[in-house]
Amino acid sequence: MTSKRKGRVQKSTGSWYSVATDTGQIYQCRLKGVFRNKGIKATNPIAVGDIVDITIDSGDGTGLITNIHPRTNYLIRKATKLSKVTHVIASNVEQVIIIVSLVQPRTSTGFIDRILTTAEAYHIPSVIVFNKTDLYDKNVIEKLQHLRSIYKKIGYKTIKTSAKTGDGLQDLKHVLKDKISLLSGHSGVGKSALINKLDPNLNLKTGQISDYHLKGMHTTTFATMFQLSFGGNVIDTPGIKEFGLVEFEKVDLGQRFPEIRCLMKDCKFNNCVHLNEPGCAVITAAKNGEIAEFRYENYLNMLNSI
Repeated sequence: MTSKRKGRVQKSTGSWYSVATDTGQIYQCRLKGVFRNKGIKATNPIAVGDIVDITIDSGDGTGLITNIHPRTNYLIRKATKLSKVTHVIASNVEQVIIIVSLVQPRTSTGFIDRILTTAEAYHIPSVIVFNKTDLYDKNVIEKLQHLRSIYKKIGYKTIKTSAKTGDGLQDLKHVLKDKISLLSGHSGVGKSALINKLDPNLNLKTGQISDYHLKGMHTTTFATMFQLSFGGNVIDTPGIKEFGLVEFEKVDLGQRFPEIRCLMKDCKFNNCVHLNEPGCAVITAAKNGEIAEFRYENYLNMLNSI
């Protein structure tokens, strides 16, 4: 005897998928073989957040995923070892929360902007959380204020937090409430520690910082969706070292930078990529300081990587 259900993928371990139904029941499911190579170029045909149909075996209670519903959105990056292959980080998310730290380990603006750019491509709102503020000295605080002012000016919400002191936790809780949020960032920036403070019942494993490299050591092996007791869901992702862009064309990249997007109409050429073309409004704005220097540099680096 079998029965059919509809649910959302909560966790993927490669061969088994945890699927939660509307009633809260979680089933361990395998993927029906026909989907494995059905024109999907990603390393993972199913991602956390996917809505799927499953058939439950009444004998052992396990399920078989028989259908994947169309995604409203998804975030992908280059697979770590196979640069030509993509990896779907998560799907059907309502916002991306980028957890960063300016110290131990330091997150570069290049990393931040690559995630922002990818989220922009799929019209997913992003929030930047500057964590570990208890470790910031005067110079780092000045840098924090500078970065927050720039990102706020171009339309991004930013929050400063500390799991240790409680700084900003209520602001973060308000942002996460009743939303499906993807949490992303380097290993060691404190994603799990923040979530544990907001919802102690989850008791997520937290990591240590390597003294030698001042880099985080991985604690999350697979992307996993957790239900928050105060409403909403967070998808905790493995710490990402690099974020390679995929599915981007050079001529479209500027569209993913809000401050460049609003100037593109003033460029002399319609296909301007804002590199060295004459009559480029973006280059002029960058020279005049109307576009933050680091943002324009990050744009050029991304342009070069496409």
